Amino acid sequence: MAKKVVVIPTYNERDNIPRIVPQILAQDPEIEVLVVDDSSPDGTSAVVEEMRRQNPRVHLATRERRAGIGPAYKTGFARALDMGAELIVQMDADFSHPPASLPEFFVHAQHADVVLGSRYINGITVVNWPIERLLLSYFGNTYIRAVTRLPVRDTTGGFKCWRREALLALDLPSVRSNGYAFQIEMTYRLWRKGMRIREVPIIFMDRTVGDSKMNKRISIEALWIVWWLRMQDLRGKL
Repeated sequence: MAKKVVVIPTYNERDNIPRIVPQILAQDPEIEVLVVDDSSPDGTSAVVEEMRRQNPRVHLATRERRAGIGPAYKTGFARALDMGAELIVQMDADFSHPPASLPEFFVHAQHADVVLGSRYINGITVVNWPIERLLLSYFGNTYIRAVTRLPVRDTTGGFKCWRREALLALDLPSVRSNGYAFQIEMTYRLWRKGMRIREVPIIFMDRTVGDSKMNKRISIEALWIVWWLRMQDLRGKL
């Protein structure tokens, strides 16, 4: 049974995935990697399948179509739980989340239900983002905290280490969001259940290979989901 599973959702990441997976596996002999690929037209799943044949610590889940990061993570989390994982990490394939931070995450996870890699806890630790995207992210997080009162500096961060018990407590099928909103909703639900959140600083590097999956629809969803969460919480439906 896997003790630690790193879940990586992919769409057209054939150039990044064979580079990042070995770096992740090198951080801890107990780590296994689960790639959740949305039938990438660039053949990402074929690359992962070849890696899987050569290394039993690599796993692949292929989805029929591109449906967004939220559903991909829910698929990956459910599979990781079935694998018996005690710690489940979510991270991107594009090296924006540093694999070298994983050992630190695992240490903090001994005393927290989720460990969140933060871009904004020690000032701003983002590299190579255009200023307009950085301002949108930074002030978007300020807005989200104001509406939800979530005591987290980086509410939209996607580099997290979950304890098994935390994911089981969240009722994953009921989580409705996608994109950045998925990150907000998952952390908000955890916080409202009184679970322990620990932010640790990371250096966030913008991708150098492949295309960003960020778009206007994802940003708009993050703006309105915070009000939906507050309303659902007030009505006792979270």
